[in-house]
Amino acid sequence: TMEPAEIQNEQFRELLENFINFLRKKCYKERPINKYRRILAGIDLYMQENGIDGYDPDVGRSYYDYIAASGTRHFRIVETRTAVRRLNDYCLGAEYKVRKSYHTTYTLPEDCEHAIRSYEQYCRDIGNKEKAVSDKCRMLRTFLTNCPACGNDGLNGLTVSSVTGACFKLKNKDAWAVVRPFLKSLFTRGIVAADYSTSIPHYKREFKLPASYTTEEIQKIEAAVDRNTATGRRDYAMLLFATRLGMRSGDIVLLRMDNIDFLHKNISFVQQKTGVELCLPLLQEIEAALLGYIHNARPATDEDRIFLRHNAPYFPATTALLRSETKKYFKAAGINTEGKKRGLHVFRASLATSMVNDDVPYEIIRGILGHADPDSINHYAKLDIERLRTCAVAVPEPTGAFKEFLEGGCGI
Repeated sequence: TMEPAEIQNEQFRELLENFINFLRKKCYKERPINKYRRILAGIDLYMQENGIDGYDPDVGRSYYDYIAASGTRHFRIVETRTAVRRLNDYCLGAEYKVRKSYHTTYTLPEDCEHAIRSYEQYCRDIGNKEKAVSDKCRMLRTFLTNCPACGNDGLNGLTVSSVTGACFKLKNKDAWAVVRPFLKSLFTRGIVAADYSTSIPHYKREFKLPASYTTEEIQKIEAAVDRNTATGRRDYAMLLFATRLGMRSGDIVLLRMDNIDFLHKNISFVQQKTGVELCLPLLQEIEAALLGYIHNARPATDEDRIFLRHNAPYFPATTALLRSETKKYFKAAGINTEGKKRGLHVFRASLATSMVNDDVPYEIIRGILGHADPDSINHYAKLDIERLRTCAVAVPEPTGAFKEFLEGGCGI
């Protein structure tokens, strides 16, 4: 690999130096910076051999294809792809995306896309949150992709058998409740000749008591965090927001400095799921953990989000990172998780169960956990097993024919 000083193309040499300075501003260490230098310096020789005067993103992609086809080792190919992507993002003025979306990109006929876009606007008009609208559109695209006839004839290719078959191919049966009104709307608007919504099966999710952990088990999970490391201090603070306050993972990673009022000891934020503002107390344990992270472990950056990745570039922490770290501490705690979930959301159920067992009124629980729907208190009532036992009706004494049957008679 060529050294930067040997690069012949003056325009590319200047571009590379500007890119390196950009990485330094993003707090990259010298070791990864030198790796980027070595990898990207090879582009200069590639440009010379192919008579290319100036660099643009297409040149970078061509260089990667050349490396990938050269039979070099896999990890070298991956490193080259990463370096070229970051250089291209810099050239285009776009921030490098740490993680790609895993959602499949679908190609559907225009009438199918138009119908989905119309339904998307309808969902917004009736008050659906953007996350719900996005999920519904993804489910509908998956459903229509599962209908083979739609590939050629669009919505005109729908039949009862293709609709039913596509429905059963959906892994998430909750999607049936999304497909049904969509097909109904196609019929009422005259887009399709038949009401195929009637062929969609009905599915009611079985209610299961949410998994929960005892106070002692949660304390073991918190104690499993190594608070002598920078990432440990971060993870411990994030965990406390979940275990002590029942906050959702999305709300934790979105916390900003101005959400915390250290003077009045409270935390105020708009919930990502409901869009409703919630104010929670800044408990002493959380305050101590938060200040310990901010002053002693948080990377030096202008980013306003509280919790960050600890590898440059110091982007905000994601829910994926929080889920991964949480599962790690479940394992390190050595508690029995058989038949139970190990995600961050289980702490909400554990907190609700604990408060129910301590006779905290359901409305107060609903306020602490930030549920917007008043009917959610019915959910907590199902957790209140011990209190429900006191409401059990005594079994009446047998009489008449039933008593005769129990005593060995034939009964009537």
